[in-house]
Amino acid sequence: MSADSRETTSPTRDDFPVMRRITTRWSDEDVYGHVNNVTYYSYFDTAVNGYLIDATGTDIRRLDAIGLVVETSCRFKRELGFPDDVEVGLAVEKLGNSSIVYEIGLFQGASPEPAAIGRFVHVYVTRESREVTPVPDAIRTAVAPLVRA
Repeated sequence: MSADSRETTSPTRDDFPVMRRITTRWSDEDVYGHVNNVTYYSYFDTAVNGYLIDATGTDIRRLDAIGLVVETSCRFKRELGFPDDVEVGLAVEKLGNSSIVYEIGLFQGASPEPAAIGRFVHVYVTRESREVTPVPDAIRTAVAPLVRA
C-alpha cells in the first residue's frame, strides 16, 4: 500500500495477518473520558514485542541484536475507551536488511474499521556497540508471515 493510498483508505481487520488482544486499564483513560493518545503508542510497542516474543519463543531482549524504535506515527480515527479490550492488528509493510516497518491497526468493538492506524519502525543494532546490523534470523522468520505482498 503506498503512502498516498494509506491516507485515503483504511485497512480493515482482514488486512492484518495477526491480531493480539490488549486489556485496557483504568489509568489508560484521561480526564476527557477516552484512552489518552500517548497510550496508543504503548499498545503498539506491547503488541509488536509481545508478538516477537511469542513467535520466536525467546526473550528478544537477550538477543545479540535488538530492535530500536526509530519512527512511530498514528492516525487517530475514533476514540478508544476503558474497560473494553483493544484488538491490535499487525502487518509488515517492509522487511529490510536491518529494519522492519510495521503497520498496526487498533480495533475496539465489532467495527471492521480501526480506531487508529499506526506506523512503527524497528532498526536492528548490536546490543553492545549500537551499530546497525541485520535483522536476526529468529525475528526475520517470525515476521515473514506478516509481510504484505
